[in-house]
Amino acid sequence: MKRIILAVLGVLTVSAGVDAQSAAQTIERALLAAPARGRDAITVISWNADYSYRTLKEGTNQLVCWDRSGDPGEAAFSVICTALGNLDRVAQNRRFAAEGGDPAGTRALVAAAAENGSRIMSVFGSPWLTLAGDSQMNSRIHITIAMPNATEASSGFPESGRGGGAFIMAAGTPEAHLMTPYIVTP
Repeated sequence: MKRIILAVLGVLTVSAGVDAQSAAQTIERALLAAPARGRDAITVISWNADYSYRTLKEGTNQLVCWDRSGDPGEAAFSVICTALGNLDRVAQNRRFAAEGGDPAGTRALVAAAAENGSRIMSVFGSPWLTLAGDSQMNSRIHITIAMPNATEASSGFPESGRGGGAFIMAAGTPEAHLMTPYIVTP
């Protein structure tokens, strides 16, 4: 009997160690999209199938990061950070993606929510920092700034990227955001 109890305790100990290692790796990976300064103060989460999330690391600032590699439509390697205040919108986006079935269906659900006023807005001025690619080694950072309903007239930013600088994409909609150009280094 003692051997059985010891074997069960051993399995539980190993399982807890694997879960802790897995959580630590998930946290480290999610934080790759975060700014280096303040990284220790960022919250890290993982999403559940019911559009809720589990906190893996509690932070003290207003940024939250998670790994979205393997999510439908995402790159093989994809991690993202944004403001904590955007989590309800992300949950809504995840629900729309699941219920929409494909990009066109998802866009239709987003448009319907915008039309009927149920679209959850991003926090105005909040960053969305994405590090994505076919692998971690081949990933690049993409930064946008949420500006729901902003236009060139209301913000001063152009609504086209033809000039080469930052511009508002999806101007005048709940999806409006400031696009920042990629900077290619030699």
